[in-house]
Amino acid sequence: MAIHVTIANVTSRIAERSRPYRTAYLHRLDAANHQGVQRGALSCTNLAHGFAAFPASDKLLLKQDKSLSVAIVSAYNDMLSAHQPFARFPEIIKNAVRAAGGVAQFAGGVPAMCDGITQGQDGMELSLFSRDTIAMASAVALSHNMFDAVLYLGVCDKIVPGLLIGALHFGHLPAVFVPAGPMTSGMSNSEKVRIRQLYAEGKLSRADLLEAEAKSYHDAGTCTFYGTANSNQMLMEAMGLHLPGAAFITPNTPLRDALTAAAATQALKLTAHGKQYTPVGRLVDEKSIVNAIVALLSTGGSTNHTLHLVAIAKAAGIVINWDDFSDLSAVVPSITRIYPNGSADVNHFHAAGGTGFVLRELLDAGLMHDDVLTVLGNSLYAHCTQPLLDGGGVKWEAVPQRSGDDTVLRPAAAPFAPDGGLKLLCGNLGRAVIKVSAVKPEHRKVHAPALVFDTQEAFMAAFKAGQLDRDFVAVLRHQGPRANGMPELHALTPALGILQDKGRHVALVTDGRMSGASGKVPAAIHVTPEVLAGGKLGLVRDGDMILLDAENGLLEAQVPAAQWAQRSAAVIDLSANRTGMGRELFALFRNAVSTAEEGATTFALPPIFEKIKETI
Repeated sequence: MAIHVTIANVTSRIAERSRPYRTAYLHRLDAANHQGVQRGALSCTNLAHGFAAFPASDKLLLKQDKSLSVAIVSAYNDMLSAHQPFARFPEIIKNAVRAAGGVAQFAGGVPAMCDGITQGQDGMELSLFSRDTIAMASAVALSHNMFDAVLYLGVCDKIVPGLLIGALHFGHLPAVFVPAGPMTSGMSNSEKVRIRQLYAEGKLSRADLLEAEAKSYHDAGTCTFYGTANSNQMLMEAMGLHLPGAAFITPNTPLRDALTAAAATQALKLTAHGKQYTPVGRLVDEKSIVNAIVALLSTGGSTNHTLHLVAIAKAAGIVINWDDFSDLSAVVPSITRIYPNGSADVNHFHAAGGTGFVLRELLDAGLMHDDVLTVLGNSLYAHCTQPLLDGGGVKWEAVPQRSGDDTVLRPAAAPFAPDGGLKLLCGNLGRAVIKVSAVKPEHRKVHAPALVFDTQEAFMAAFKAGQLDRDFVAVLRHQGPRANGMPELHALTPALGILQDKGRHVALVTDGRMSGASGKVPAAIHVTPEVLAGGKLGLVRDGDMILLDAENGLLEAQVPAAQWAQRSAAVIDLSANRTGMGRELFALFRNAVSTAEEGATTFALPPIFEKIKETI
């Protein structure tokens, strides 16, 4: 199937826009690769420090100039359900690599925090910045320069993007990403929503709510709704950084262990010493980034990736923006219904056909690039398969031709919706994104007076006091990366949902985030620029008429031009955002962070060396 013209055009303009940065990046990548095993660049003293504590047999291999060394970089901790299974993985990996004639070393751990725990708490203001912290921690782990390939163990929201950003700064090394898998299904998503709304209305006790939540989040593995964590896993599959179908195999099962061992042996095949050298910095290119965006859009994935994919691309010298997301969304059909865009969870999705089915449908429809590097070779079609146990190992077979449940997963020719459900909004308030996959058409345009809030707490106090039983647009500002680290604002969702269910016309406009759990209430998020960067949300006053029109891409404060021009941004005291819960340690991040549309990053594009510019 020929590639769709819009896919081709967007890819072409990304490549052209990125050319000087990508050229500089690839030059740096090639310069970093060492002839022979990577640790051959170390002195004897350096190397002796690097294997001093290892078993004699592994130490002997590391002394040799031919045996390969694989790094393990892990987000393991035993508090977070998604990462707890990684406790067992290093031993599986070491045994698999040893059996193949190499050595695997646990190079370093990275932090892993859970937005589900910090939601609505001060600690949430560290969440977005933890992504770049994870990238930096990955760089520290790899700075010893001992390794020929890397296995990255991570799952959740900021962890996988952070690991990939770190990997791309060591882009001369092959990388295989190793997931832990989702927990088994617990309480249904529809019941969970019902109980949360009853609690928000004061009709259930905290004990009732906690019991319900414990039945939802009940075991080792990733949360089963299609938020950022599981969107991460979809994107790793679409970019060819996982072994096929690895994303949604549950933890602590024989197949999960077999996939982990297979990932370890595959990493050895990708090194500069084999016939399949695949440095991650060349695997992640303009086509694979477009494939990731298409996979995100077709599955109704997390809006956090309008930040994370921008940051990932930047790390590889590639420049993308929200126009690219919007133009692709217009032609990419929605082919899944996974909560919050439906009632199914990722286990139901996997059983219906899963990631391999999605990739095959999009490739066959000409909506993804097949001619890309992956951890298996140079064709994404190799990833349109599902894993099965084969003795003690794993084998792959083609995914079924038909969906196992067309209420969850459909072919591209018969989608749930003709577009990807992600819209770009523009107007005198700036640029924003809105996810409309779960927003009914009658709620996609809201024209109502503004009610301005500067904190989540102020909004919730007004709701609890009964002051919000009317039509309004909540303008929640000072939630951007410079102001307070751009926290997610899910605490508002049940309250807004209750008001909408009562027949009120409500919406949210904010420079903060809502992420993968963005649901039925229209929310213009990531408004850029934020107030502290000169954004116009600071000019909005209570009572201003706000137009949020997702169908036509409009976000406007309908204030007479002369009056608008005379206003100045309201000044508020943000000092409370700067201390406590470790926030004072992240002052440098708040001061240096880029805009949301630039990925909210604290690192820059690769420098454009003068000698490279001369050749362009």
